Amino acid sequence: MDIVHPRVAGIDVHKKVIWVAVRLPGEGPGERTVAVKSFKSFWRSLQKMAAWLAGLGVTDAAMESTGVYWWPVYHALAGAGIEVCVCSAAHMRNVPGRKTDLKDCQWIAELHEHGLLRPSFIPAAEVAALRQRTRYRKRLIEARTAEGQRLAKVLEDAGIKIDSVASSLNTASARDMIEALIAGERDPGVLARLARGVMRKKIPELEMACDGRFTASHAQMRQLGSPSFVTGIGRGLAVLRVIFGQFSGAVYAYVRCAGKPGRRCS
Repeated sequence: MDIVHPRVAGIDVHKKVIWVAVRLPGEGPGERTVAVKSFKSFWRSLQKMAAWLAGLGVTDAAMESTGVYWWPVYHALAGAGIEVCVCSAAHMRNVPGRKTDLKDCQWIAELHEHGLLRPSFIPAAEVAALRQRTRYRKRLIEARTAEGQRLAKVLEDAGIKIDSVASSLNTASARDMIEALIAGERDPGVLARLARGVMRKKIPELEMACDGRFTASHAQMRQLGSPSFVTGIGRGLAVLRVIFGQFSGAVYAYVRCAGKPGRRCS
């Protein structure tokens, strides 16, 4: 079989240790030299690994995309000018011919030596940064929604129907009434008069909505989902909006395009 990458490394990534196998040209025609070495997964050790490979003249390296553990390994190798092939474990398992006496790193090196590994897409640094932040924004929104649903269930159990009158439990009026309930206020009239702005036109309905069986147990459940938690999510989303504005329009358009199946992006 033809050798595509003559000076190649195969890397088996774990949380605490990295196993590296290097395949280099041997002394005679068609001969190959194999070296196997392990490194700790600390950043300083990864830099030593990259320097060791660069010193051996390794130009290409391959590894599985194992969780998030491959990220620092990739950055260390790329910083040393080594071309990195990151491939999925499923793809590697489907390549036939595995010898049981080989270490994973040796098998990866042998496969990549012959060009049998299909690299996964690794976005540019700016695109990757934007993708991380958009995914984190999605998680924050999901957390805020889940917290709102938990609050609605607590109020429903207590017979408090504020969201049947107010457009949302996130309005200023609704938040004031809920905080008053937690503080111990139970008079529906007092709670209803906490309404602001146009909500004050609905005070009679709010009195009915605030008349329930809100107990200390309900207050405790609401305190577990502290308003400061929701406020913190709101602050995080506000910071992300500022960060998004710092990315170039072209990069943002590319990420949006890349998320649509069948769309060719350039």
